[in-house]
Amino acid sequence: MSGAARPAGHPPTGHTPAGRRAPHSRGASHSSGAQHSKDAVYSRGALHAGAWWLWALGLATAASRTTNPLLLGLLVAVAGYVVAVRRTDAPWARSYGAFLKLGLLVLAIRLTFAVLLGSPIPGTHVLVTLPEVPLPDWAQGVRIGGRVTAEGLVFALYDGLKLATLLVCVGAANALANPARLLKSLPGALYEAGVAVVVAMTFAPNLVADVQRLRAARRLRGRPDRGVRALLQVGLPVLEGALERSVALAAAMDARGYGRTAQVPPAVTRATAALTLGGLLGVCAGTYGLLAARGAGFGLPVLLVGLAAALGGLWLGGRRSARSRYRPDRWDARAWLVSGSGVAVAGLMIWAASYAPQAFDPPAVPLTAPVLPLWPAAAVLVGLLPAFAAPAPTRAPYAKTPRTTSEDTGKEATR
Repeated sequence: MSGAARPAGHPPTGHTPAGRRAPHSRGASHSSGAQHSKDAVYSRGALHAGAWWLWALGLATAASRTTNPLLLGLLVAVAGYVVAVRRTDAPWARSYGAFLKLGLLVLAIRLTFAVLLGSPIPGTHVLVTLPEVPLPDWAQGVRIGGRVTAEGLVFALYDGLKLATLLVCVGAANALANPARLLKSLPGALYEAGVAVVVAMTFAPNLVADVQRLRAARRLRGRPDRGVRALLQVGLPVLEGALERSVALAAAMDARGYGRTAQVPPAVTRATAALTLGGLLGVCAGTYGLLAARGAGFGLPVLLVGLAAALGGLWLGGRRSARSRYRPDRWDARAWLVSGSGVAVAGLMIWAASYAPQAFDPPAVPLTAPVLPLWPAAAVLVGLLPAFAAPAPTRAPYAKTPRTTSEDTGKEATR
């Protein structure tokens, strides 16, 4: 028999009589277990964050190649559908609506500027003539007011819709990718810069979540949650919460030894700087050669050499980072499918734009209705693959508030 003898009538250690509950198993253990399960829900079986960003950047690249409103609207619909079926209930996933509103705001500002400041596109269909403000001679080419033509508004609509689509694609990546997991996947040389980028990317989702939470609290208290006055009253708590999160993040980073670097030889440091700087210059020169009309012959080799040098510099720079990874994210077959769908959309759109430029950039002069090209539209629909290949989102369980009875209170007081 193991263990010491127990007096008669006493239950074994770790057990309680029937009908009674252990007082130490209700409070902190329940809350810590709920928090642990919530964190596990957001990380278990999730897709690699880099795959979501590659998919979104592929859609954004496709949007940058066209001003056709039908293709741009199709890209927005594809991104919105994937976000609707694959985002979780995490705080960063609530920022997609804010990016949609920001895109509409950009579109409205672009149209307003076209009305007030005019458009470089000549037009014959005059919609309205505004009073024109006389400007000095040194401001030639700039006007305020004057004729507002339909051609100018259509050109501004196409241009603003392209920028709004780019914002929607970035918002989709913010809503689907966990920023903390993305930071964990960065190479060691980019870890310090990645922290700043991740903090900047999470500011907007956290800001939206704080505004929604405070507006809900005002509604529960019977106070107005709309209007300028309500916005001013909500602004101070939101900024206070952002400051508290920044201080808590700084304390957590300092407690975990952030900023420590390993000792490396000076020759390795100089080689790292030379490879990284030279590689980035090579990437810029190669990209310019590919985009230029006469540099296609040397653009691709220079781009490949620069990319290899930059990767070598990043690998050497990672030796200075004295950090380890706990359970690193794996790039599995689903991540390949999701990222490959975005790259395929970008590649097919770039290839199709060279063969049908008229369909990708419908002219504003003369006014013609845009036409939806079938093959580019089918290429955009390839971006719907993450809606079926990515893992289904797992909702966090509802954590019930533990109830404390008078019996439990008395037992805790006598312990």
